[in-house]
Amino acid sequence: MVKFRHLQDLEGYGHFSKDFMKVSEFLFEIQKDQLKMISFPWGRWEWAFSLPYLDADHLDSMGVWEDDGKIVALMTYESKFGEAYYVLHDLYPYLRKEIAQYAIRELQSAEGFRMLIPDDDHEMQRIVYKMGLTATAEHEQLAVMDLDQTLDYHLPAGYYVENMRDHLDLKRYHQVLWRGFNHNGEPTMTEEELKNRKISLSGPHVKKERNIAVVEPHGDYVSYCGTWYQEGSLIAMLEPVATDPHYRKMGLGKAAVLEALKRCKLAGAKYAMVGSGQEFYYRIGFAPYTTYTWWKL
Repeated sequence: MVKFRHLQDLEGYGHFSKDFMKVSEFLFEIQKDQLKMISFPWGRWEWAFSLPYLDADHLDSMGVWEDDGKIVALMTYESKFGEAYYVLHDLYPYLRKEIAQYAIRELQSAEGFRMLIPDDDHEMQRIVYKMGLTATAEHEQLAVMDLDQTLDYHLPAGYYVENMRDHLDLKRYHQVLWRGFNHNGEPTMTEEELKNRKISLSGPHVKKERNIAVVEPHGDYVSYCGTWYQEGSLIAMLEPVATDPHYRKMGLGKAAVLEALKRCKLAGAKYAMVGSGQEFYYRIGFAPYTTYTWWKL
C-alpha cells in the first residue's frame, strides 16, 4: 500500500542525511538503466543541498510516497519555497492527482505558487488545469549528448586543464564561477564564501577528478565544468558550467565540458544531459530532448 510521508531529517545545505540519501537513491534508480529525463535528477538534488541558496525554513514541506518503504514519488522545491518539482515512478501514474493536490496545499508561499510539468505529461496538465493552474511562457529545457563519439578539443598555447581532486584552489574556483555567472565587480574572498564553495564540492557522490577547470598561462581558472555521475548509470549530468567573460569565444568552455565528459565516459556513462537550451551546448554535440513548462496558480 502506498503511503505519503514528509522527509524528516533534512537540515539544510551541506547536510546529507538518511532521508536525503534515500531520495538520492530513488532518483538514481529511475535513470540508472534507461535514457529517461526527469525534472529533478539525483545530481540536481545533491547540487541543491550543496548551495547556501537553499531555503531551509520549509524543508519539512518536502515529501515522498512510499510503497512498502520504497520511494515511488517525490515532491520538492529546489532553492525557493513556492516552486514545486515532482518525480513519479512509471508504475504509479494514479498518484498524479494526489501529488498535485499536495503541492498546491503545502508548497504555496505568500508570493504565490508554480509547478514544473513535462510537456509530454498530458494527464498532469489536465489535472492541474482543473485545480486552477495555467501554463506560462516560462520553460526549462533538457539537452542530451550521445557519448559514443570522439570528444576532441583544442586549447590555445599555454592553456591547460586541471581536475579538482588534484589541483583544487578554492579562491580560483570561487573567482571563475563568480565571473562566469556574470556577477558585477570582482569577488570578495571571505571565509564564509570560500566555505560555501568548499561545501559545493563536498556532496556524497561528487567525484572531483571529473570536475574540470581550464587554466590560463598565469594560473587562473578561466572556464569550469562540474559533473555528476555515479558508476553503473547511463547518464552523466553537467552542473555548473561557466567561463570568465574575458575568455569567451576561445573554445575554453567546450574544452572544459568535453574533458569532463571524457572522464565520465571512461567511468561508464553512455549519455550526458544538461538542463539548458543554450546554443553553446548544441554546437558541441548536445541536442534538445525534453521541455518542461512552469504552470502558475
